[in-house]
Amino acid sequence: MFEKQTIRDIKFKGKTVLVRVDYNVPMKDGKVTSDLRIRASLPTIESLINGGAKKIILISHLGRPEGMKNPELSLRPVAEVLGGLVNVPVKFISDVSGPDVEDEIKKAPNGSIVLLENLRFWPGEEKNSADFAREIVESTHADFFVQDGFAVIHRAHASTEAITHELPSVAGLLVEKEVSVLTSAISNPKQPVLVIIGGAKVDDKEPLISKFLGIAENIFVGGKIAADGYKSESPKISVAADFVEDEEGNKCDIGPESVSTILEMVGSAETVIWNGTVGLVEKEPFDKGSVAIAEAIGKRSDVTSIICGGDTSGFVEGLQALKPELKYSLVSTGGGASLELLSGLELPGLSVLLDK
Repeated sequence: MFEKQTIRDIKFKGKTVLVRVDYNVPMKDGKVTSDLRIRASLPTIESLINGGAKKIILISHLGRPEGMKNPELSLRPVAEVLGGLVNVPVKFISDVSGPDVEDEIKKAPNGSIVLLENLRFWPGEEKNSADFAREIVESTHADFFVQDGFAVIHRAHASTEAITHELPSVAGLLVEKEVSVLTSAISNPKQPVLVIIGGAKVDDKEPLISKFLGIAENIFVGGKIAADGYKSESPKISVAADFVEDEEGNKCDIGPESVSTILEMVGSAETVIWNGTVGLVEKEPFDKGSVAIAEAIGKRSDVTSIICGGDTSGFVEGLQALKPELKYSLVSTGGGASLELLSGLELPGLSVLLDK
């Protein structure tokens, strides 16, 4: 059960709503190359529109500008894409606070959406500055704050933590969905449970492995972690036994024997949690192991399937674009957030929201 208040618990008619979204989308040559994160925010935005919100003010970050303005990381192109996905006007403002922002929001028609500039152009965002958060609230004249940026709720930033001390703050529908599905995977999963671990940093994965040792029937470890010699004495943990190497002898993907082992596990599981690709997926042919896993999971409509971790989610989203028949219970928008939640850690941007 989701223990925080959501937008379903508040009447927004005639109110100005400040919404933290995750528009940290891939860009190339000033254009958005994937609108999946923008589309993920639409249920919350449309609910607010249908609920009669006066104005919806969206805030987000993009990339890592490190507290300095960088035109290449402006959210202006995102506003253009969003405008093509909704049936109300979308206005972009190249600032986040101050008299100009206040004036432009006043001019925006009721029922419209306003997207402010990249929060991380200002150092106060990542410093969790109370003053920075207050300036945004005062400039937007917001009545409520909605947290719908699941990918950032593991960070204590101004737009996730400090801002909740300025406004009544509830969860959006994306945050509710992600937290509910991930929490259920820990507390009440359909058995048997299979956890597939890949990626490169064993320190990041150890808490997840430890958490699921008492829950999962099988844990399979692949990726660079396995290639670097990961070992475990637990009978629940299987480590990739063979690899595909490049011309220089680097282990870049799991081999056919290991793929066969995983596919057998996928076939008998009722819950599959996958965090970390098992090969160098950005370089063919070292994506074959991960493609085989993704296809095997995506073709099982009867399994609860959770894909999490930034690289893994991005990889699966790309595969779904080519093969829309592949379906998953959740392709998480949050890498670090999903990993920390599954590992049992508290998420600062979630804990501060109003309780039910």
